[in-house]
Amino acid sequence: MAAGIRYSDVALGTELPSASFPLARVDLVRYCGASGDFNVIHWNERLATSVGLPNVIAHGMLTMAEAIRVVTDWVGDPGALVQYGVRFTRPVVVPDNDHGATLDVSAKVTELLDDNCVKITITASCEGQTVLGKAQAIVRLP
Repeated sequence: MAAGIRYSDVALGTELPSASFPLARVDLVRYCGASGDFNVIHWNERLATSVGLPNVIAHGMLTMAEAIRVVTDWVGDPGALVQYGVRFTRPVVVPDNDHGATLDVSAKVTELLDDNCVKITITASCEGQTVLGKAQAIVRLP
């Protein structure tokens, strides 16, 4: 669907294809290396729980990056993203087991703007609980 999306084809309330993104401890360690954020709460369970967290948590920026994939996959061009913002409402807890955590993401067009832009509201949850609040993106369509 991605490459063919045009502004004239989009209506208010258009739902984007939802997606689920698995997150395992190994993904967090890789993200530590890629981002340079080696905060122990992202890889050491003993230290994460010692500061009051329920377990190791995913990086907020990793959660944010996974969530926007629903939008960029739909648009077909990450360069079409004009604006993106979220509020972190709850951490994504990643247990050390075969499953890890799953980030479930859905989105829909909530406003048609000028200059072929649309506002998209994103819903991101883990285990049925919202992890990103006020998650919105603006994309420019052909």
